[in-house]
Amino acid sequence: MPAPAPDFPRQAILDFIEEERAAGREPGRRDIAKAFGLDGGGKIWLKRLLREIEEDTDAPDGGSPVRKHSALPAVLLCEIKARDREGDLVAAPLEWNEADQGAAPKILVERARLSRSRKPGPAVAAPGIGDHVLLKLTRLRGPDGIAWSGRVLKLMGKAKAQVLGIFRALPDGSGRLIPVDKKAQGREALIPKGQTGDAQDGDLVSVSLRRESRFGPPEARVRERLGSLKSERAVSLIAIHAHGIPHEFSPAALAEAEAAPAATPAGREDWRKLPLITIDPADAKDHDDAVHAAPDEDPENPGGHVVTVAIADVASYVRPGSALDREALERGNSVYFPDRVVPMLPERISNDLCSLRGGQDRPALAVRLVLKSDGSKKGHSFHRILMRSAAKLSYQQTQAAIDGKPDDLTDPLRESILMPLWAAYGVAARARDARQPLDLDLPERKLILKADGSVERVVVPERLAAHRLIEEFMILANVAAAETLEKAGSHLIYRCHDEPSLEKMRVLGEVLASIGIKLPKDGALRPVLFNRILKMIKGSENELFLNEVVLRTQAQAEYVAENYGHFGLNLRRYAHFTSPIRRYADLVVHRALISVLKRGDDGLPKGTTLAELREVSTRISAAERRAMAAERETTDRLVAHFLADQIGASFDGRIAGLNRAGLFVKLDGTGADGFVPASTLGADYYRYDEAAHALIGERSGESWRLGDRVHVRLVEAAPVAGALRFELLTEGRHVTSNRSFKKSARPLAARRNMAGPARAKPGRKR
Repeated sequence: MPAPAPDFPRQAILDFIEEERAAGREPGRRDIAKAFGLDGGGKIWLKRLLREIEEDTDAPDGGSPVRKHSALPAVLLCEIKARDREGDLVAAPLEWNEADQGAAPKILVERARLSRSRKPGPAVAAPGIGDHVLLKLTRLRGPDGIAWSGRVLKLMGKAKAQVLGIFRALPDGSGRLIPVDKKAQGREALIPKGQTGDAQDGDLVSVSLRRESRFGPPEARVRERLGSLKSERAVSLIAIHAHGIPHEFSPAALAEAEAAPAATPAGREDWRKLPLITIDPADAKDHDDAVHAAPDEDPENPGGHVVTVAIADVASYVRPGSALDREALERGNSVYFPDRVVPMLPERISNDLCSLRGGQDRPALAVRLVLKSDGSKKGHSFHRILMRSAAKLSYQQTQAAIDGKPDDLTDPLRESILMPLWAAYGVAARARDARQPLDLDLPERKLILKADGSVERVVVPERLAAHRLIEEFMILANVAAAETLEKAGSHLIYRCHDEPSLEKMRVLGEVLASIGIKLPKDGALRPVLFNRILKMIKGSENELFLNEVVLRTQAQAEYVAENYGHFGLNLRRYAHFTSPIRRYADLVVHRALISVLKRGDDGLPKGTTLAELREVSTRISAAERRAMAAERETTDRLVAHFLADQIGASFDGRIAGLNRAGLFVKLDGTGADGFVPASTLGADYYRYDEAAHALIGERSGESWRLGDRVHVRLVEAAPVAGALRFELLTEGRHVTSNRSFKKSARPLAARRNMAGPARAKPGRKR
């Protein structure tokens, strides 16, 4: 049933948007709802109204009436890209996925301005092309498609005119550079004799390009030898340097870590007799969370449970403004490569003093959660404690014991510790199921490495109930932290996740329509909508494919200082509290809790402003995306190394993406991604149909569609770049006028031998 329309006119909404933009602010849907006091049905009405306005193009500036959250925030980390005709700098968001978000917006960088007294404001170093800057954005109606201007808040890093690659020595003393960037494959550089520095064959080097040539490769000079790729743990070195990930701690930070004293009971509650246990992956080196559960003995809470989540008290060792704190903020988070970990904090802190080792006294910040029999939370309280872990268990050990197959370690713990945890999880799961968060089922591949750092095999670890147990308790603790800080009126860093954009929902609707599923257009957007879709295709050949499509439809989670909720978890407020060893956001939340609960003098500094936390949020969100890209690229390189000696072998897979240039195929088993150029598909011109998510032959009508099962042959592997090129062995489909897809009866070999025009039309760029 449609939500009733509030009793104010549509024009009032448009006027409000125009007034906000005139004041230099870009209002979001939540801003409008708050300004007009909309709640529940009013918000649904507002969403529908804004969609209508957008379709009618009645917005004040002729464009979208309201900025989607996935567009540009008030403060953004950007890269200076060029200068315009007037000599002003033009920037673009540093992290921008053109495949999902379209062309990156241009941002005019404001020139430094003087105050009325003719005195400049706080000194900010002048940026140049290639520099990374933190900009405060303002809506702009400028020329050349520039819709935003930005004032430089901080220069984050000067550009380094460098290209990374692998040095290959030549007999005459010169060398050549094999670039590590996928986009630069085939564009090698020559390094003349005398310009090779101390580089040895196989080294990862940074070079500066000296001279470009129209008829040959450019010349380069080695600036720095970064390491040898012949050693162990070398592949991740490429991503570390390519993304500028800090991986060496300053002497000051290391000195602070080494001088840190062990914890004592002073100023803490002594919980060492409570049998908290850690449950982690079998190969985990740091253990930052421990859990315990027991039935609630309160007669007013029948069937209830008391769950305790204890988290390493990193704040007691990493004080605001210290060398350790500066290093942690610069990193933002730990980075987990298959062959190494680049930690946010030195090992003395992360693997020793703050690792909740079995049988050793450790400081912790704990939350005691009281759950009702239906899983809802009756109450919670935070405590600064000294604890002693009763055991260190793996997920596999825990699951085996719960299933009635304990080992020597878990047998004495099963009835007293593990089964109460399992019972409490069963109760918590009821509330989770009632909340209906997004329930994606995507297997995660794990690389098993040999001693030399190469891949031995690729596995997909089994997803256990023990994993879900820990995840659910961590979510409960994170929510409790956000609620406590909000109630106290404290600033904090939230973990937020916006709902999918209208454009991504349109694309999802088209994909679903291609397999006969209709996407509902009415009603509020909720995770349960996606869960229903995934339930419909469970067990079908499209199950894995549609799980990936739904994942791509989602917005990217981020850290923000102003809450707008977590769509995927279906939570109004959420913060990260449970991993301060490896995430700076969690450390900020710990400090805020210490301050509001008056549990010490090492909390959030007095006077910390919302603007300061906005900047921190922007920085650590960018660091998180940097880490994700580096981890993904390293996995791609290792898998490409693994497959490099299988040239000519054939594999099964699925089309995971398309564009005008060709098909992207994800292999079964290894999860390796490779490319099939459109020019190799057959003697036809293949047109990219965006709505159908397909490449379609203009003469033959044969096509390949997103999600199609395919059989491919590996024809080329570039391990250094993590790039694979495939040849398609599968026959395509035949497209009829109404865009239905049928398998072609013509063999692939016959298609490739067809007489006909060139693959690309004359004069048409591919």
